[in-house]
Amino acid sequence: MPAFVRPAALAALALIAAACAGGTGSTAPSASAPPSGGPSNGPSSAPSGSPGGSPSTVGAIDHSTSPTDIVLRYDVGGGLIAAGFSASQTPIFTLYGDGRVVFKNILAVPPPAVGSTTLNVPLRTARLNEDQIQQLLALALGQAGLGTARADYMNPLIADAPTTTFSIDAGGVTKKVNVMALGMDTPDVPDGPARAGFNLLAQQLGDFDKGGSIRTDEYAPEHYRGVLLEGFPGDAPPTPWPWTDLKPSDFVFKGDPNSFPTPSKVLTPTEVEALGVTPFTGGFQNLVVQGPDKKLYAVAIRPLLPDESE
Repeated sequence: MPAFVRPAALAALALIAAACAGGTGSTAPSASAPPSGGPSNGPSSAPSGSPGGSPSTVGAIDHSTSPTDIVLRYDVGGGLIAAGFSASQTPIFTLYGDGRVVFKNILAVPPPAVGSTTLNVPLRTARLNEDQIQQLLALALGQAGLGTARADYMNPLIADAPTTTFSIDAGGVTKKVNVMALGMDTPDVPDGPARAGFNLLAQQLGDFDKGGSIRTDEYAPEHYRGVLLEGFPGDAPPTPWPWTDLKPSDFVFKGDPNSFPTPSKVLTPTEVEALGVTPFTGGFQNLVVQGPDKKLYAVAIRPLLPDESE
């Protein structure tokens, strides 16, 4: 069961959320920052509201209480990155309706490489109570500016940079906000004040457990996405094909036919374990295997999140 974040764990967010009420230029749903609540010497109470598929007014800022509905998400993608790396990456932070958060600390050091195979930082999980959810949503909609943000913020001064995407569905606001080259800002970049708010939110969510100082649990996925990329030889001898009941043709590309093909298949933890790479819960990329057809493939593994089925 995911750890519950103690009320003190979001003290910084509470202070920032309280400051939102004094900000200018925002028409986000108004809400004063709720108190931290709960005893200081024990876990916080569970999120209020029963899990369900429809929105429920569980605080000043309403949101779904479903355990698979995304309330707030922070993700980074695109730019000049290798296909295998992209295939193994998950969103950096997701808050679900029932208060569960699944995240990775972008400042954490990943496990050491295994030959040519690079491993990702394992995901962490915890549970927020309703007061903490409200504080986080007040920050996102208010001072961070998602409540009034437009859909896209370009940076014409930098080419081929990754794009940060914030997704929010709370307080009557349902949108995605794409920010190109966030954190690479100069005084000449348009929308400086808005980008500063987005960067504040990215820093909070990207170091959500404060360098591991807040107790959380490792996220244990029930399933993984395995991606098979043909013709990517490595320096080391390839790993023999590990599965007797799977073949390369079982990995199927279901995306945009005009995009780079990444044939994939949903795998169980046992099937991922057969690849011989540990730890694998955070995913990895560039494991070269030789298929039963004698072709070389690079395998990328990505953990599936509670809202994903494939």
